[in-house]
Amino acid sequence: MNKTEYMRTREIKIAFQEFDKLEELSATDKKLVEAARVASNNAYAPYSHFHVGAALLLENGEIVEGNNQENADFTDGLCAERVALFYAHSKFPNVSVVAIAVSAKNHNGLVKEPAQPCGSCRQVMVETEVRFQKPIRIILDGSESIQILDGAESLLPLAFKPKALG
Repeated sequence: MNKTEYMRTREIKIAFQEFDKLEELSATDKKLVEAARVASNNAYAPYSHFHVGAALLLENGEIVEGNNQENADFTDGLCAERVALFYAHSKFPNVSVVAIAVSAKNHNGLVKEPAQPCGSCRQVMVETEVRFQKPIRIILDGSESIQILDGAESLLPLAFKPKALG
């Protein structure tokens, strides 16, 4: 027997909504994206000059913001998404996250393509969903399109989860 007799090919499909302009979003999503854009103004990014803001809508109605914080030793910096999530978890430990908006700008202004969270941020979003047993609506902002995904598994479909510790 050869190994192709045991192999299966599987496919993962990811669906998301895409909008051309901020004005096309619901009032709540628009407010969250605007908060993320404002949060990016306060990012500490003297090395990359890539300013990222994140805004979370919590189940209690609070909006919590975060932005990237760089360090000369790049491994010691922290992304906007994790800053916002960790702050929210420390201030509101028992309140779930309903949605997160992520926005980024560089020397040209708002990035054209939607800002994409790094792998570590994706994993933290997955853990937040596991913690509260609720998906997080993810809004990724760009000047030419805005993408909305229904849950972190859309960003990290083969995520490491507690059941793997088994």
